[in-house]
Amino acid sequence: MGSRCTVDTAESLETLMSRYQQADESAAAALVERVTPLLRRYFLLQASNRPHADDLLQDTWMRLHRARHTYRPEEPVLPWIFAIARYASLDHYRKVIRREARERQVEVLPEPAGQVGGGEALDIDTMLTALPEAQREVILMLKISGMSIEEVARATSSSPGSVKQKAHRAYQKLREILTAKENRS
Repeated sequence: MGSRCTVDTAESLETLMSRYQQADESAAAALVERVTPLLRRYFLLQASNRPHADDLLQDTWMRLHRARHTYRPEEPVLPWIFAIARYASLDHYRKVIRREARERQVEVLPEPAGQVGGGEALDIDTMLTALPEAQREVILMLKISGMSIEEVARATSSSPGSVKQKAHRAYQKLREILTAKENRS
């Protein structure tokens, strides 16, 4: 935190951004510290972005870092930053819409005693043991225990995005197992 002490709190955001463009780490840290609460509030006030506010915040800072050379020092910095945030938000929204159009959410796993194609009964325990431990743990917490993504993330010391990815891969694997079972029957 000693590097942050070199930045005057009254220093303008535009000055901080100009210093950031010149690879001044303390200016970059001060800029992040001062603008992050504004960006977080921006994302939290949009109902569709609320559950993804932290991811969008991180994405915005990554985009800002990659585009920092395009900032013109004579221009106000906040509109430039919020334009980047807006595009991050729009891109995220489009990605969610595309994913929802392609994927079908399975809210309830098949009954353990269910029949597929007239064959032998499906055993959910057997199906779950075919999953890697991390994926099995996520499915058990989400679907068997009824926990939310955020609760599972806290319980497994991982990010909500990581939990979603593990669940998605587990669902894919379970679909493959069910399809293979149907084809054998």
